[in-house]
This record gives sequence, C-alpha cells and structure tokens, in this order.
Amino acid sequence: MNLSCLSRLAAVAALLVLAGCATRPVNPPLEHADHTKGYRFETRQHQLRDRDNLLILAFSGGGTRAAAFSYGVLEALREIEVIGKDGKPARALDDVSIIAGVSGGSFTALAYGLYGDRMFGQYERQFLKRDVEGELVKRLVNPIYWGQLSSTGWGRSEMAADLYDEVLFNGATYADLDRGTGPMIVAAGTDVTSGARFYFTQTMFDIICSDLSKVRLSRAAATSSAVPVVLSPVTYNNYGGTCGFQEPPWLKVIANPARPIRPAARSIRYFTDLRAYEDGKERPYVHVVDGGVGDNLGMRGVLDILDQVEALRLVGLPTPLDRIKRIAFVVVNSLSSPKTDLDKNEAGPGAFYQFMQSTAVPIDHYSFEAIEMLRDIAARWKSLRGIRDSGAISDKSNPALDEVMRVPDTEVYVIDVSFAMLDEAALRDYLNELPTSFALPDEAVDKLRTAARRIMHASPDFQRFLKDTGASIVPGDRQGSAPAGAAQAH
Repeated sequence: MNLSCLSRLAAVAALLVLAGCATRPVNPPLEHADHTKGYRFETRQHQLRDRDNLLILAFSGGGTRAAAFSYGVLEALREIEVIGKDGKPARALDDVSIIAGVSGGSFTALAYGLYGDRMFGQYERQFLKRDVEGELVKRLVNPIYWGQLSSTGWGRSEMAADLYDEVLFNGATYADLDRGTGPMIVAAGTDVTSGARFYFTQTMFDIICSDLSKVRLSRAAATSSAVPVVLSPVTYNNYGGTCGFQEPPWLKVIANPARPIRPAARSIRYFTDLRAYEDGKERPYVHVVDGGVGDNLGMRGVLDILDQVEALRLVGLPTPLDRIKRIAFVVVNSLSSPKTDLDKNEAGPGAFYQFMQSTAVPIDHYSFEAIEMLRDIAARWKSLRGIRDSGAISDKSNPALDEVMRVPDTEVYVIDVSFAMLDEAALRDYLNELPTSFALPDEAVDKLRTAARRIMHASPDFQRFLKDTGASIVPGDRQGSAPAGAAQAH
C-alpha cells in the first residue's frame, strides 16, 4: 500500500473518530419562568389583525403528502381576497392567527412561520419536490456518520434534523420565529414514555424549565415527524422544578373534587400528565416521537382549550376567548385510504401489515372522532345560546339552568379540508393511493396542492365564516394576486 492510500485511510479514520465524539444538541435551562415572555400565544395576541375573530389552521401528519396538501391551503388563502368590514381589501391568509402542525404538516407550518411570503418562492424546490427520504438514507449508510449514530442520544432523528436544517431552515431557532409578525406556530410531538402531548411553545418549555428560543426549528420538525422504529426519539433535558414554574391558578378551581366540572376532564388529565415533568431530578430526560402517534390532526389541544373555556365560564372565571366572537378551525387532513383486496383472499395479512394497521387504524379513527367532537362542541354551544337568548328562561336563579346561562358566546366553525371533500373521483382516488413518505413524484405534489386549493375555494363553511365576520369575497376573476400592501412583514 503506498503512502497516498495510507494518508487517505488515516483521514477517513480521523473523520470517523471525530464523528464518534458527536453529542446531541442540549436545550438550555431557563432561569425564571415568566408567562409574559417567550414564544407563546399570550405574548403574540397584540399581533392579531382581527381581534373579534380567530382563523386557526391544523395541519395533519402524512409526510410529504401532508406537507404539500397543507401548502395548497396556504396558497388558496393567499389567493382568496376579501373586503372586510372596514372596506379595505386583504388576503384571507393575513387573518390566520394560529397554525398547528403535526409530523409532515409541521414542516409547512414552521416554514411559513419563519419565511412568511418568501416561502412561496422556495418551499416547493427546497422541500416538497426534493427526495428528502433518499438523502436521509444516503447519510444513514455513509460510514462518515456511523460514529455519530453510535453516540448516546444522537440518533437517526438528530441526523434528520441536520438535513432539514441544511435544506430548509438554515439554522433558524425559535428566537427567529418569535421575531416574526406572522401567526403563532405550534408544532407537536408525543412523549414516548407517558403518551402526553409535547408542544413547542414557551408555555410547555416553562414546565421543563428550558429556554425554547435557543431550540432549532429543524429539531422541532424532526421531533414532530420522528416515526417510531423508523426514526429515533428526540431527547430533551428536563430541568423541571428549577425555574419557579407554577400551574395556572384557575386549574385548582376547575379541578376541585368538591365541585367537579365535567367539561374540564380532559384538561385535568393533560395537566396531570404534565406534573410528571416538574421533578427534573427524578425525570431528567424527555424522549419525544412523532406527534401523530397521539394526535395526527393536532386537535386534542384545541379540544382541551374549548373544554377549559367552558369549565371556566361555569365557575364564573374569565377566559381567553371572552372577547372572541368567532373561531374558524380549518382542519387539513391528508389521511389517505388506499384500496385493498386483502378481504378477497382466504389467507390473512402478514405480520408486518398487521403491525402497521394496529398503529394506523386507531390513529385514523381518533382523527375522525376529534373532528366530530369539535362539531359536537360547536353545536352544543350554539343550541344552549339559542335557549339562553330566546327569553324562554324566566327563573335565571335556578341552579339547574346555570350551565345554559354561562355557555360561551363564541361561535365555532369547522372547515373540513380532506380528500373526501373532492367531487372529482379520479383525483380523489389518485390522492388516496399516495404513500406516507418524504419523497413523492412532482406530479403528486402538484395534484395535492391543486386539490387543497379547490376545496378551500369551494368550501361553504369557510364562505359562511367570512360572511358572518362581515367580509365579502372578491369575485373570482380578480383572484390570484395579493392586493398592494397586504403582504405580511416576517
């Protein structure tokens, strides 16, 4: 072997040794929890364009299929021009207050939160029409990375986070997101130990006494899309109990065993799960996987908030929604339902198929139920308001009528954006056959975007919400370009 070959081998060996020294990124501790600071909804309310109405988007999981479908919704909202009560033109997109993203949907949510309108000129090329999955596999089989993969805490998801940083997020952190003026972005993961939801907001990071502003967006996206087995859990340090965090005082009121408040049951369970983080010495690490494991639509948090509002109203306490007249939830569900002929054969499905179905079927069924529960809440509040406002109740001091009198005044709208809403059977069937992966043909990406835009433009529920807010949609022949001065400054 000549000297040149020995030199090259020595260089490779040195790289492997250096790679083996890699350590996972560590989320820094927080000295003092302060609910008036950091990336949380409470600190961003002043940026809401319309303080009477909230437009909230929920982007589901589903790999590139979900990322492209949710991107199509953003494109549609950018195209839809409305005239508000003030007579000024604006884009529907400018009225979005919150975007919740899970797994594949979290990439679109985080990218829009970071780049704003600039996203529309680069996201397709940088991410949607890129073989992200193939690039990740190449790194997994490259010996250069084997040392890192063998390091404690630095798994496949950390490798994925580095890739996402290179191709999409460019080293941005939550501090960069916080400086923007766009909607609040809430990415979610699932605590693999307890099954609790893990949100990337400073409110959540207060509980583990950590500073979210230093966390990279790419790591949040990698966490939210860390499919169990395929990708590794992402580990976060828990410093719980060191920053003076205190639970909200209203929790003790609605959790009072002497007067149980039924609508608060889910919220109480959620906060019970979170209490496990308050002792960082006992539980110094939190291992988080794909947010879709616990909630593939990102709707459980929404249901909890509505339950909290109802419970607080019942005990006579103020709520975050007291000034909000209307909330519209645009539920962007990229669930696919591929056809199968398994039931035509006497032989049952194999072990791998059974394993996949045992995880996917419950998640898919809960997604359906979450939307229906949201609709049930909306219908119940509306019915109770109708009774209360009808004048039919004469004895308002009757305790049995207390629930009716204290019903929230907020009108709730549910806008379903899913493949089932498509009238075109051929397009619907095509989309239902798309796999869950981070590599799709360009044609599939384009059809997903087109489908989402068609659904949003035609949605009667969305049009009803706009009408009720006093806005009118600009006729179709004038759609497609944003009015001057309507773009957000991100």
